[in-house]
Amino acid sequence: MQQNPIARKHLVWSLITGLGVGAIAGAPLGWMANGYYSDQRMAQSIICREKNRDKPVATVESICGPRF
Repeated sequence: MQQNPIARKHLVWSLITGLGVGAIAGAPLGWMANGYYSDQRMAQSIICREKNRDKPVATVESICGPRF
């Protein structure tokens, strides 16, 4: 059985193909994860502000963080 060495050209094309597939698959996944995270963060901020609405604004800002 004869084995052929892997040519550098094939390695480069494999890398380019992997990067292309990763970008196409990774961009939507990252976008959805970012949307989920920002929705969760906004919900936590709103809940925290509701729980502390009777306190002064400066205190609420220090407890809950910036608005959005």
